[in-house]
Amino acid sequence: MNASNLQKKLTFKSKVISQVEKFNRKHKALSFLGLAYAVLAITTYNFLFYFYRNGKRFTALACILLFFVSSSSFSYPAMSLNISFASDSSGESDEVLGTSRALSDETVAESDAELVAETVVDSSVIEQESTDVNPDVAEIDNMVSLNEILESTEQIDPEALAAYGYVSDAEEKEEETEVQEESFSSDDWKIVLVNKQHPIPEDYSFELGTISGSMRCDERIITPLLDMLKGARTDGVNLIVCSPYRDLDRQTMLFSNKVGRYMDGGLSYMDAYNLASQAVTVPGSSEHQIGLAVDIITDGYSSLDEGFGDTAAGKWLAANSSKYGFILRYPDGKENITSIEYEPWHFRYVGVDAATVITDNDLCLEEFWNIYVD
Repeated sequence: MNASNLQKKLTFKSKVISQVEKFNRKHKALSFLGLAYAVLAITTYNFLFYFYRNGKRFTALACILLFFVSSSSFSYPAMSLNISFASDSSGESDEVLGTSRALSDETVAESDAELVAETVVDSSVIEQESTDVNPDVAEIDNMVSLNEILESTEQIDPEALAAYGYVSDAEEKEEETEVQEESFSSDDWKIVLVNKQHPIPEDYSFELGTISGSMRCDERIITPLLDMLKGARTDGVNLIVCSPYRDLDRQTMLFSNKVGRYMDGGLSYMDAYNLASQAVTVPGSSEHQIGLAVDIITDGYSSLDEGFGDTAAGKWLAANSSKYGFILRYPDGKENITSIEYEPWHFRYVGVDAATVITDNDLCLEEFWNIYVD
């Protein structure tokens, strides 16, 4: 402290003490007020004087703190290459997806599984989310039973299905023929592969047909679907269809809601995105968007969870759906390949030939493509 500053400090203290002494001489009964004023004034002055004397030091410290806070606030987590974002079109193709396609299906699927396994999150968040209804349950309000379908749907001429390779159970062949394990064409619409690594092709097109009311799907699978429902009813099982075709907006809403619930539980956006993509297909990569997938429930069990696989309906579908050209799309034990949790309610149409090969060999669609598709 230089001499001038010291002099200022001493002068202020002297003035305060002098004022207090005069006040106490005139008001002896209130001398305690004078003393309190002196203590408060001198303490405040010393505190402010300290900051004044070290102004440069505190200014530098403030600048450092400001830089640290601003740089931390706007930092963004690195994005994993195995995460594909959907564009506004149903068949998006961007740089991230292009990078994903360059990797092999098996490598990408394994990396997805490892990414989820390595994500560190609060276990209470996961437990809470597991108790929430599956996002697909939002579609249950829009469901229809076989009787309702038969009342409102015009039957497609079975002969027209010959072009699709479908054979109804009502038209049993006199001689059983074994399915030849030959290669399948990648151009066949029935076996088109749609997942995070293979989003809906930009040139993919199909015609929607009405199942009942506002429920729609690819018109080419309506008759096989109805035949499957009839077959189940014959065996005493009542199947109820829900959540067939969804457009991009609907899929985006379901996925965003799932991400939002994880973020509400305290996860970062990237952690929430990675976990959500294991339960809800990324928009632009959903089989529901091409009308080839349906979710199915039954009387007495309307929950879309793993327990459906233990119901009579779940067991019947697992054993008989391939006869009608449908497969259990996301089987138990194949999560590291499909990158989607076990979903015993989600069935995908692939045609009778492909469904027979997939079911008999305990494959998922990704494995089928690696082995049989040219």
